[in-house]
Amino acid sequence: MTSVEITYVGGPTALIEIGGLRLLTDPTFDAPGEYPVGARKLVKTAGPALPAGKLAPVDAVLLSHDQHPDNLDESGRGYLGSAPVTLSTASAYERIGAPVRALGPWESVELARPDGGVLRVTAVPAQHGPDGSLPLVGEVTGFVLSGEGLPKVYVSGDNASLDVVREIADREGPFDVAVLFAGAARTPLVPNAPLTLTSEDAARATEILGAARVVPLHFEHWGHFTEDGSTLTKAFAEAGLTDRLRLPSPGASVRVP
Repeated sequence: MTSVEITYVGGPTALIEIGGLRLLTDPTFDAPGEYPVGARKLVKTAGPALPAGKLAPVDAVLLSHDQHPDNLDESGRGYLGSAPVTLSTASAYERIGAPVRALGPWESVELARPDGGVLRVTAVPAQHGPDGSLPLVGEVTGFVLSGEGLPKVYVSGDNASLDVVREIADREGPFDVAVLFAGAARTPLVPNAPLTLTSEDAARATEILGAARVVPLHFEHWGHFTEDGSTLTKAFAEAGLTDRLRLPSPGASVRVP
């Protein structure tokens, strides 16, 4: 089985290289500052470790959702035009149009690999907050990457629900690699619950998924994250899962499994 190389750009943005293909998650390349979401503002505390111009061309963008600037900012929107396809939600297609291709839950597309095989990209559910939060936060998707001779990879997107994780594990697991959006994001929009996985839930998700390795994303670089790399390290240690955690450094690459 071949490996997966994940280069951490910052926030939710990472380059995933698998099967000879290059996939970019949630493009965010804007500078630090305040970014409005309706009447509210999200505060970005650090810029990308790698600017968009330093990334080689990609084969696809995996866009969990477009409605929040910490997952798709203005520079990221511009970047979409350089990618052959952006896979995302139906509502993202309604707002953006081409080059977005909408995928419903459990719908798949196949991307041709240089070796003649295919990489299957399957959209999977994601719940961006507690039960009942969908009308407030909007539609989000995760992704599963699979193919003959390739590691199976789960990319969570902004999911906060372990019930959703269990559903994905039951249908698609176990996984060689899980890319989990963590950070326990909190905003006044949903004041009493995190909008993404807590560090403890990321460790629990690892066990549920049967993931051999975990690479967290989206746990820093924005002010609304309430947990960070240190809490992830602590939670995985307390769960006896330190050997599975691969905490990325901005601008650096992690090769897994």
